Amino acid sequence: MAQDIPNIKHLRACEAVLRTRSFSAAADEVFMSQPAVTQAVAKLEAQLGSTLFDRRPEGVFPTEIGHIFVNRIVRMQHYLAQGMAEIMRSARRQHGQSAKLHHLVTSVQLRALVAIAEAGNFSLAARSIGISQPSLHRAARDLEHLCAVPLFEKASTGILLTKLAEGLVMNTKLALMELDQGYDEIAAWKGGRGGRVAIGSMPLARSAILPAAINDLLGQAPDTRISIIDGPYRELLYALRHGDIDILIGALRDPVPVDDIEQTALFDDPLAIVARVNHPLMKQDVITHEDLAKCAWIVPRRGAPTREYFESMFPEGGLRPQSVIVTGSLILIRRLLSTSDQVTIISRHQIAQEEKYGELKRLPITLSDTERPIGFTTRKGWSPTAIQKDFLARLSDIGQRANEIW
Repeated sequence: MAQDIPNIKHLRACEAVLRTRSFSAAADEVFMSQPAVTQAVAKLEAQLGSTLFDRRPEGVFPTEIGHIFVNRIVRMQHYLAQGMAEIMRSARRQHGQSAKLHHLVTSVQLRALVAIAEAGNFSLAARSIGISQPSLHRAARDLEHLCAVPLFEKASTGILLTKLAEGLVMNTKLALMELDQGYDEIAAWKGGRGGRVAIGSMPLARSAILPAAINDLLGQAPDTRISIIDGPYRELLYALRHGDIDILIGALRDPVPVDDIEQTALFDDPLAIVARVNHPLMKQDVITHEDLAKCAWIVPRRGAPTREYFESMFPEGGLRPQSVIVTGSLILIRRLLSTSDQVTIISRHQIAQEEKYGELKRLPITLSDTERPIGFTTRKGWSPTAIQKDFLARLSDIGQRANEIW
């Protein structure tokens, strides 16, 4: 989240100037004096180190940077309006009461809301954004008063969001993400190739396509800021929808779990039962279900596609392995497999390097109907920066060549 959020009213004034091509018309629209609008735009230009508008006798004309930045302001206002509208609908207030409510919110209130949501504690939240606790508390209560619904509630563990506040927090974080995107785009326009790419990565992506895509990108844009978050799908999906990550890479879901994301398939990846190269079962021409049940198994947590396939192989009430280790750590899985007679079900791409160097091997068993689409997930309506588009293009290219590479 951007630590320095410009005055929201100043951002609205800037957008109005571009749309009306007039400082005076913009002033009437945002209920400010013309000198105040002029000062607001000048302050934004000073903060950005860029000229947003050319002032000419025949009128006011946006610069290229002006177009770039105002586009992000428009998208930011959309998310703020959407967040306020959702909370008002949940509170059953009339549309007329909430239509312009997002025009009244302040940058301090937005920062306070997100900080409290992430910290779950007023003092920690205040410290994280560099304001006093009384100031943060006042901003939070002012926002509650503006919305006329409770946003926070005390709990034994700290401060929790109410159900009504959760959608507002998500839209606020997406709004602030748009502002960050705008800053990155201005920096890139000035000649800086770098930018931010925040990636949520599931196990397959970490071992195969992601390292290749990152190395490819950094070879051309070494100053790109790349952050990678590991975790189970549900946590990464939450982070994606809240703007904490831009792209989620890994196995795609069918059906799509929520309607505000979209999935792009890169390649299909089959599963295999894998063990060390000298595993006793490697010597058998025929491997039976009973043979597999006698093995010690390594399986992922419940909810993972490979765990679901394991459960279908050994249903409750039937023949089941007595020894099962549950872990999602690929490093641990690979080490256990290479130093014991344990077996696992895993994506073939995830053990491609180990197969290549003779460390692990697929058992000669065909697993039917196990091909999973691997790809990336993004938010619907997401507008990536140039560097993010570049990364997606490289990711797509590597995905198309996946079966040749691994």
